[in-house]
Amino acid sequence: MPNANRGAVGFQSSEFQEQYERPSKTELKRQSDALQDLGRELVEQPRDRVKRVPMPEDVRDAILECQNIKNHEGRRRQMQFIGKKMRSLTEEEVAAIQRTIEGWKGASKADTAALHALERRREKLLADDNALTVLLAEHQELDAQHLRTLIRNARKEQAEHKPPKAYREIFQILKDLDAKAKAAAAPAGDEDASEDDDE
Repeated sequence: MPNANRGAVGFQSSEFQEQYERPSKTELKRQSDALQDLGRELVEQPRDRVKRVPMPEDVRDAILECQNIKNHEGRRRQMQFIGKKMRSLTEEEVAAIQRTIEGWKGASKADTAALHALERRREKLLADDNALTVLLAEHQELDAQHLRTLIRNARKEQAEHKPPKAYREIFQILKDLDAKAKAAAAPAGDEDASEDDDE
């Protein structure tokens, strides 16, 4: 015969339901660590970038101050203070900071990809004489004789394991061409915006 009292302990489970709707200690610790890491990521960024991040002035000041601290213990204490400041932010403020950092990462990925493309083009110039013909056809303003000399010197540098002076100069020429092409392709309004960013 089944026991009527079995499983009954004298209270309803709903009495404690409210207690478990709050985040657990583990979840709170995880959120706290994530905010601490976000603060650390901001401390590692250049000062001009940090100044453009949308955040309360006191948080920005704490981050900029931490960048000036060289003493290990002083920096550790300042990082704890930044963590405390970060925990005081609203969800919207944290989201705005995260979007800004993600934007930097996206921009830096695009920059890295562009640099790799330039490096591949330089390698092609050194490996294939036809690549120079294509480059000169695309950019008739280039000095063909100077480029041929640079390519010859870069090949010689590689063969003799010398410092890559000509090799770097070829890269700089390609980088300048790329910058001019981007500037020409950008609408006038974008140039104004980039000038504002530089200020």
